[in-house]
Amino acid sequence: MKLQGNELIINGVVASIDRDNIDTDQIIPTEYLKSIKKYGFEDYLFDGWRYLDEGKLGISKDERKQNPDFILNKEPFNKASILLTRDNFGCGSSREHAVWALRDFGIKTVIASSFGDIFYNNCFKNGVLPIKLNKDQIDNLFKSLKDVSGELSISLDSKKISQNEKELYAFDVEENLLERIIYGLDDVDMTLKFKDKIASFEQERKQEKPWIFSND
Repeated sequence: MKLQGNELIINGVVASIDRDNIDTDQIIPTEYLKSIKKYGFEDYLFDGWRYLDEGKLGISKDERKQNPDFILNKEPFNKASILLTRDNFGCGSSREHAVWALRDFGIKTVIASSFGDIFYNNCFKNGVLPIKLNKDQIDNLFKSLKDVSGELSISLDSKKISQNEKELYAFDVEENLLERIIYGLDDVDMTLKFKDKIASFEQERKQEKPWIFSND
């Protein structure tokens, strides 16, 4: 994400995975959930499609047999920052690791016609922008990017997607969720925006019901 003129822009190569219902287990399998860390999952993204052998936590991509036919193993898609897919992306279990793996790989935006609800909200908590377009718009993007290492530009200010300086589509996203992406805010940061109101409420409670605070 960078400032281009007066607009915050996400520019990047688009990797396309033309499938519906990609669930969180396909994004990152269960065996990698043992880690207690929140970073370092890039090598396990789409593990079952990306590799021809079985992996385990702690083994890097360089130690494994990669599938040459999978898009994220091809140039320039191995450096993609935008993922284009179809319906119900991120369905299945609520594992936040799925978003961590996308983020750690370098994916900044996922464009789909719909998302799993929990996955969608987890994206905003971890710096990945999920963009919903209708199915016809998704179809058109797949056609325009088929067999082409195309790039897209996504304006966070105007909420528009462009290709080769030509505006393609507008998208909707709640402003408070977009703030999380722009400023890198998590749940604690969002709560602290109201710290003065919280402090005022606590003072009022102490006056109205002092017995609640007798053990402080």
